[in-house]
Amino acid sequence: MTYRLAFNRRRLLACAFLSIAAAGAMAQTPAKKWTLQRTPDGQPDLQGVWDAASMTPLERPAELGTKEFYTPEEMAAYEKKREHDLDRDRRDGSAEQDLGRAYNDSWFDRGAHLGSNRRTSRVIDPPNGRFPAMTPAAAAKYKELHQWLEKHADDGPETRTPYDRCLVFSQSGPPFIPGNYNNYYQIVQAPGMVTIMSEMGHQVRNIPLTSGKATPARLPENVRQLAGDSQGHWEGETLVIETTNFRATQQSRFGVQYDGMSDENLRVVERITRSGPARITYRATVSDPTVYTQPWTIELPMEKTSDAVFEYACHEGNYGLAGILSGARAQEKNAKQ
Repeated sequence: MTYRLAFNRRRLLACAFLSIAAAGAMAQTPAKKWTLQRTPDGQPDLQGVWDAASMTPLERPAELGTKEFYTPEEMAAYEKKREHDLDRDRRDGSAEQDLGRAYNDSWFDRGAHLGSNRRTSRVIDPPNGRFPAMTPAAAAKYKELHQWLEKHADDGPETRTPYDRCLVFSQSGPPFIPGNYNNYYQIVQAPGMVTIMSEMGHQVRNIPLTSGKATPARLPENVRQLAGDSQGHWEGETLVIETTNFRATQQSRFGVQYDGMSDENLRVVERITRSGPARITYRATVSDPTVYTQPWTIELPMEKTSDAVFEYACHEGNYGLAGILSGARAQEKNAKQ
């Protein structure tokens, strides 16, 4: 599939980072106290391009239990091991693993460090940092679906994943779940409106804002969209976005990192807070009572960058999907001979 992938920015800008670090080490002036900037209509200024990439895993390694944060020493050890494990250019003699790493590491931009919040996982609730169990009914449906997909995943484009079809990506959300590359978000604000463009998929969400006791103008219940219907409001200094009216999908909308499921009862509440001069904190709570036994929440810091958002062209020349389906037809033909 011909994706417009982001080059590994950390390698391209390594010399620049070293120069900045050296200059910072020589500087002796104390840091200025940060003041929250506001838009002309008085709201906290969230505008700019923000980078959500980091080595922080979506779910916490089971052996860490309820440990929420790494110490600086633990961070350094984890980053060293994680860099080795994720290196797509590493060769260990296993043909299956070597081929499974796909294109080389220069095309990945997953982040060179853990998130600045030092968390052990992006999932922060449940307390074990892992996704809650599915309800018995959802677990049975999930098992039945995947048994069917073992035989029919290549029947046609409708049976492929949403990201194979360039429809939904974990990065574009909601909720925003960073992936291997294209983890930039550009936020633009205007009175009564916030717009968020995701680098992955080049998808844009225009989010109308309500104030006071105004009731959001929701879409009718029978109108469903892949990205749902988002409405926002301010709670103090935090932008709160509630999204409903999701269209149920046959396969996970949460990307390759978590092969879960959701249905038409999905509800996502995002909270975006400017937490520093070059940082915003993003939290999202996912509720789906017919799928999960309890809601789950993720948190990730986003760091401000002067980089531009790359164009992402998934549909143009999308020969990957055609290759998957034509390959399946060829296998069926050979099996009949």
